[in-house]
Amino acid sequence: MQSHRILGQSGLRASRIGLGCMGMSDLYGTADEKKSLETIRAALEAGINLLDTGDFYGMGHNELLIRRALKDFAREKVLLSVKFGALRDPGGNWIGFDSRPEAIRNFIAYSLRRLDTDYIDIYRPARLDPNVPIEETIGAISDLVKAGYVRAIGLSEVGSETIRRAAKIHPIADLQIEYALTSRSFERSILPTCRELGIATTAYGVLGRGLLGGNWRKDQSAKAGDIRTTIPRLQGENLLYNLQLVERIRVIARAYNVPISQIAIAWALSKGDDIFPIIGARQLDQILDTINALKITLDSYDISQLDLIGELVLGARYAAPQMAHLDSEQG
Repeated sequence: MQSHRILGQSGLRASRIGLGCMGMSDLYGTADEKKSLETIRAALEAGINLLDTGDFYGMGHNELLIRRALKDFAREKVLLSVKFGALRDPGGNWIGFDSRPEAIRNFIAYSLRRLDTDYIDIYRPARLDPNVPIEETIGAISDLVKAGYVRAIGLSEVGSETIRRAAKIHPIADLQIEYALTSRSFERSILPTCRELGIATTAYGVLGRGLLGGNWRKDQSAKAGDIRTTIPRLQGENLLYNLQLVERIRVIARAYNVPISQIAIAWALSKGDDIFPIIGARQLDQILDTINALKITLDSYDISQLDLIGELVLGARYAAPQMAHLDSEQG
């Protein structure tokens, strides 16, 4: 069973590990809808109550998928975390970002309808809108909290200054950000800021976009429609070098008699009770793998070794155009 903890200062009890649903609809190639539904239901039955989605994942498909999966579950037993703001055209292309108050009211109206719910547990802008002060964005969501449409406010991929400005307007439940053995920049200033303000971290990319799943090969390439075709650390010489680091992690995994993926998740969990890994499982065996990671207690020496290995990873976590849009990478 999943252990649960309060998510930041929200008062919401979240499972120590959440399920990221993005890949069931978008950005990781074609997914099997039947398997996706089975995976969501299996996660809920196992005690994973935190489901992460975005209204732009599959242009609404992901929310409709979650709606179907939740049909036989009590709504109050589930925490729905929804990101908004990304704009896409009919071809699925990214065409901008909008976090104006009127846009937020529009976005949530559609999410509530697609999810067939009266409220969203955690609502957050997916990125910082350079054209809208964060105070206006958070103020608009705060109004939705007062109206009962939202229970808690989250942030995603923003830096310390933005976090502080947002927190002055309304308490922030959690920051969603990429955090893994392969992505450590978050630790420098953003994590201390979150802890100072009592803000939890929902960490995505814990498996290094598949690199830490243990099955990525040097001759492997992502398929069309898969975001990993653009990630520098999964390309060319970077990939060859990083796969050598994975083999060093595999040695540690063997000592615990578990897959590399479980070591990656256990490492994230070891970084604090305020870290909630969000794992993008798409099938049942991945859910079981995820849950079993909760049973692992890494010793301090192995954690330090994993820390050292992670610092050696080559290549950025996104391509340059995407990195430029990340407030969390601006210092």
